[in-house]
Amino acid sequence: MNKKLTIALVAHDRRKADMVEWALHNAEFLSHHHLICTGTTGGLISGAFTEKGVHSEITCMHSGPLGGDAEIAAMVVRKEINMAIFLIDDLNPQPHEADIQMLLRQCRVHNIPIACNRYSADLMLTSALWDDDSYVPMEPKYVNFSRNKA
Repeated sequence: MNKKLTIALVAHDRRKADMVEWALHNAEFLSHHHLICTGTTGGLISGAFTEKGVHSEITCMHSGPLGGDAEIAAMVVRKEINMAIFLIDDLNPQPHEADIQMLLRQCRVHNIPIACNRYSADLMLTSALWDDDSYVPMEPKYVNFSRNKA
């Protein structure tokens, strides 16, 4: 891949081990890109990469409950994120649910690919579209739809 991507990595507490394991599995790919992480997740990935001798550009935002999800959502709106991986703990309530939903919504509204499990994350990383300079994602179309055609 010739272009450097900015990839957001976010994981809830019960998914952090999964995220670190996934990041290490994909360290070769990730080391060529700029990673934006929520605070704790970024610290864990950075530590794991250092331990394995992987060099990567990692920027840590605040922890999710302290506004990190909202900071990354703002970056999505400004088109500063190319893709996001968000391993969500769907089995436990989160105190910052509104921020979580905002990040997911902004990715959808601004057409930023977001994976919420390892399988979809792997599919996104391995997409040939990242190497296709002629591919330009279409902007989403929000138009009125009527089932009643006259």
